[in-house]
Amino acid sequence: MGRSFESVRQGVNTIAGRWGRSSRALKKEDQQYGSRLVELAKMHSSEAFIGCDDPLEAVVFSVLVEMMKRQERIESHLKEDGDHLRDQERAG
Repeated sequence: MGRSFESVRQGVNTIAGRWGRSSRALKKEDQQYGSRLVELAKMHSSEAFIGCDDPLEAVVFSVLVEMMKRQERIESHLKEDGDHLRDQERAG
C-alpha cells in the first residue's frame, strides 16, 4: 500500500512550485525577488527535513538562514568600509 501523505521533501517541492508560479504573476520588476525566494527555499531544505515535520516550516527556515547569512556579509562589508574610512581620515 502506498503512502497517503506527502513527505517533507515533496511538500517543499510543491511549495517551491507554487511560489514559482506566484513569482511569475508578480509585476515584472518584482519577479526576480520571487524567483530568488524559490531558490532560497530549496537551499537548506534537505537539512531542515530532519528537524521539521512541516514543509512550510522547512522552506521558511531555509529562507531565513540565507537571509541571515546575507545580512551578516553586508554588515561585515560595512564594518570593513568604515574601518577603511577611519584609517584614511587618520592618515590624511
